[in-house]
Amino acid sequence: MESLHNHKIHIPLFSLLFFLFHFSSLHFLSLAYEQPDKYFVNCGSKADANLNDRVFTADSGFLCSEKGRTIKSTNQSTILYQTARIFYNQSNYEFMIAENGTYVVRLHFLAFSSPSVNLSSALFNVSAFPIVSNSGFKLLNNFTAKDSGNSALIEEFFLAIGPGSLKLYFTPQGSSFAFVNAIEVFRAPLKFSPRNYSSSFPLVLRTTYRVNVGGPKITPDNDTIWRNWEKDDSQPSAENSQPSSQPLNRLSVESDGFVGADNDSIAPDLVYLTAKLMTGGSNGLPNPFNITWSFNVSADARHLVRVHFCDIIGPPANIVFNLYSNGNLITKVGGPNFPFNRLNQPFYYDFVLTSKESEFINISIGPSIDTTTNNAFLNGLEMLEIIEGPALSNPPTSFCNMKGRKKIKVGLVVGSVIGGLSLICIMIVGTLFGLKYRKAKRVETSEWSPMPAIGGGSAHGRLTDGTITGSPMNYLNLGLKISFAELQQATNNFDTKLLIGEGGFGNVYRGTLLNGTNVAVKRGKRDEQGSGQGRPEFQTEIMVLSKIRHRHLVSLIGYCDERSEMILVYEFMEKGSLRDHLYDSNLPRLSWKQRLEICIGAARGLHYLHRGAAGGIIHRDVKSTNILLDENHVAKVADFGLSRSGPLDETHVSTNVKGTFGYLDPEYIMSQQLTEKSDVYSFGVVLLEVLCARRAIDTMLPRDQMNLAEWGMLCKKKGLLEQIVDTSIKNEIDPSSLRKFSETAEKCLQEDANDRPTMGDVLWDLEYAFQLQQTAKHREPHEDSTANASSAFALPNVQHFPSVSSTVNIDDLALPGDDELDTTEVEVFSQLRVGDAR
Repeated sequence: MESLHNHKIHIPLFSLLFFLFHFSSLHFLSLAYEQPDKYFVNCGSKADANLNDRVFTADSGFLCSEKGRTIKSTNQSTILYQTARIFYNQSNYEFMIAENGTYVVRLHFLAFSSPSVNLSSALFNVSAFPIVSNSGFKLLNNFTAKDSGNSALIEEFFLAIGPGSLKLYFTPQGSSFAFVNAIEVFRAPLKFSPRNYSSSFPLVLRTTYRVNVGGPKITPDNDTIWRNWEKDDSQPSAENSQPSSQPLNRLSVESDGFVGADNDSIAPDLVYLTAKLMTGGSNGLPNPFNITWSFNVSADARHLVRVHFCDIIGPPANIVFNLYSNGNLITKVGGPNFPFNRLNQPFYYDFVLTSKESEFINISIGPSIDTTTNNAFLNGLEMLEIIEGPALSNPPTSFCNMKGRKKIKVGLVVGSVIGGLSLICIMIVGTLFGLKYRKAKRVETSEWSPMPAIGGGSAHGRLTDGTITGSPMNYLNLGLKISFAELQQATNNFDTKLLIGEGGFGNVYRGTLLNGTNVAVKRGKRDEQGSGQGRPEFQTEIMVLSKIRHRHLVSLIGYCDERSEMILVYEFMEKGSLRDHLYDSNLPRLSWKQRLEICIGAARGLHYLHRGAAGGIIHRDVKSTNILLDENHVAKVADFGLSRSGPLDETHVSTNVKGTFGYLDPEYIMSQQLTEKSDVYSFGVVLLEVLCARRAIDTMLPRDQMNLAEWGMLCKKKGLLEQIVDTSIKNEIDPSSLRKFSETAEKCLQEDANDRPTMGDVLWDLEYAFQLQQTAKHREPHEDSTANASSAFALPNVQHFPSVSSTVNIDDLALPGDDELDTTEVEVFSQLRVGDAR
């Protein structure tokens, strides 16, 4: 049989690759090994999914896109595959990697059909960036999961990754889309990482086959790192051994490329306790004969092959056989001096093959001429394709940047707001500062002027004196300071399992203080702290929230400003943001009554900011993500990092433009003159969002429909507003209530700020709309609500009608100190999503 040997497998190439993938060091640690970086993600869902003792969490904390849609299946029993995230534009997930090493990345695809889309029609690429040497690789090219049927298609990769972040890019091809059901990213046990690998040859492997030779299929729940081992259906004439009843004798031994499988992370016991054997010439087969396995592979690709052996038949010293690939001798196995010649001692051997022009690789075992015992065995086989490029030197172009914020096409979006000459101005301003700060979702033409530092040392080591209006106020002794040590304990040292949001300012963690209070802990980014960016927002948020308290404003529990940390601690809002409930298909739809109550609550909070807070405060970033809901769906306005304070009745405040596209007051953009009416405009956009369940800016829609404020007002003027009302609530809205609500939104969205109402007027109108809706329930079926609307109430009564969301009848314009009576002390904050937190 040795005559089959030839030189098609070149020794220098083999040596280089064997050194590169020195899999004698590739064996895994024991089952007790705990991966320091591990992520299990349930894509398109907010519900946790438990699969094989892994808890897959919602993908919002890792998703770097707002274009992704959630698709739900109606006939899948496995919870992990009941949802999928689809992308119509290139988007990516991001995972923070703390330690250098080799990582397992698994992508789950199940092409189910939903009423809105058939996932089997998806065609897309998947790329990873960065791998070692700051390069990237395309993992899947023109991929489709249409043949997955009722079973999930799982693509598995092994990547060498350095500290930093791993980004997985999903890129639709042509007019198609991309999707994914679940993602796993976890560090392989330490000994998996190849020793002395060259940066010119990054480790990128794709699993193509994993076979339990001679045994049954092994599912992930029977594998320590959750692998699938397929059943061996080849070679029906060769015989399967009877499963061994003796325990394995695992030893850490290495010799001539053979490595002892010293723990069950290399392969489960079930792999080594069964085998495929020669039949010794029975069944009419020649004696001796070879057992061959044939694998369909990519042409002109290199593959790493791992073969698993364990002699469970004996006597070991008498069995010597050869391992072949496509007729070429790879190595000899067994013999008297072989270090693995004991019964039930598992070991493995790795080698690299090139498929050349062929699309098949044959692996064979057969007896050697060095023995009179015509027998051979194989227990398991793994084949991984070596992905060799071309390497990506730069991350793919994406609508997202590093921290999950969406890049907006500035000219297109702003043009939908103001058009004409202002379009050119905003394009220039937005482009310049977008390049400078890489914060495309939030429009900031300049940073807030930082407050002067006091004392010695770093200006960022502790908060400075002053208020947001410039008057002296030392807020170092407000009784709100919380030690860094307590916050470490509250968040289990900022455990990623407690991560509930990520944004421009930093990550948000759920935590529990020493007194049992549940809180949201927003920790500023270290890189922003070093440069001073983010500190003005940090200081402003403390100054605003420390001097106001109101039932409909989120409460600041405390802050930490030590060890160069900038940390804000808030109450935790159990139900998340208004935006979540308008667009997330996994959450129950809000009724019209609930939406009215939420709008009334938010209006009360903003009205208090404008008129009840000392000096008056302009929020400057009113949007649906900054209206948070507690466990009873009571609305609270949040995120005061961009707020400005000053006398609102005297003069306009000249300020650089800040806010969020789609909500920005056009007059404020043009004049840079900030007034409370800018908040009113933004709130008008929110009212349309609530009514239509449509985003403020949706670039997927036609040009004339892209901007919700423009499109909504156009429909209102044409008498077509009812046609764009959220279909889930359309039939429950009383016409009188709808008319009053839409009129209120229209008044808020007037181009001239002088034509807009105050927040007090808006609150009055919303409560009126609520009363009209409530009264409609008591009318007889023959009564026409429109005809009776004007006579249903005398207007003076409406002013004092409390929202159902209110639990106390107290004037919402209470001054600081008194307004604490109107506070519900629920220690909760928002479940912020990627791109929503600061």
